Amino acid sequence: MARSTARYAGRVDGDERLLIERLHHLSRSYPRYGYRRIWAMLRREGWRVNRKRVQRLWRMEGLKVPPKARKQRAPGHSENSCMKRKAEHPNHVWTYDFVADQTEDGRMLRFLCIVDEFTRESLALEVERSMGAVEVIHVLGRLIAERGAPLLLRSDNGGEFIAHAVQKWLKKAGIETAYIAPGSPWENAYVESFNGKLRDELLNRELFTCLSEAKLLAREYREQYNHHRPHSALGYQTPAEFAADQFASGSASLRLRQTDRQLQPQTLISTGT
Repeated sequence: MARSTARYAGRVDGDERLLIERLHHLSRSYPRYGYRRIWAMLRREGWRVNRKRVQRLWRMEGLKVPPKARKQRAPGHSENSCMKRKAEHPNHVWTYDFVADQTEDGRMLRFLCIVDEFTRESLALEVERSMGAVEVIHVLGRLIAERGAPLLLRSDNGGEFIAHAVQKWLKKAGIETAYIAPGSPWENAYVESFNGKLRDELLNRELFTCLSEAKLLAREYREQYNHHRPHSALGYQTPAEFAADQFASGSASLRLRQTDRQLQPQTLISTGT
């Protein structure tokens, strides 16, 4: 038996070495992304590589994402669950929620997350020390001025969402509310999914020194999430790409409804009364 047979060591050619280096770079930049999402990003960059090759190199280099424990949840039983009242087109159902964090000095940060359930777009990611009904109305008014009003707004029963001022303002804007059952966050699954990604990919990675730094990083994360992060539920398109495709292929009646809802009275948007 020839010694060269037993002692043969595989060689990595130039193209594969460049691919491995790119895998390491993306893994360091996005440590919570698995090989499937990294493969989608490589394809977007122009690499002609299939998923199985990326998986093989990923394992060969010892790259992996620490698994998260998952609990099986019931799909939801109330009539306002996202499983029973599903979004059917862009701007049909918006959902919003708060996520809490803190700065280095221990002071509170509150992130207001607003998501379009159909396109998975992050419509707003606002952060302040404290946010109440007035701030919620202000953010919603700005979004409606930019995108038009949704038909339905889903949320939990937090004080900022069930406040009389918010309910009165939404009624004037012609927006129906859908409050999930108390203690059932899985009924608001789309925003909870976004909250988990936000926690995993930003809040757990960054130590905020001040409010202005948190605002800057939140804007950068929203830009990354909407325009660069491939979404597995959208066929590894970004939410912005998926939304653009849906609007381009949407019916004339849908576009007409969206245009009509953008012509809301400006007093609702500017004054919140």
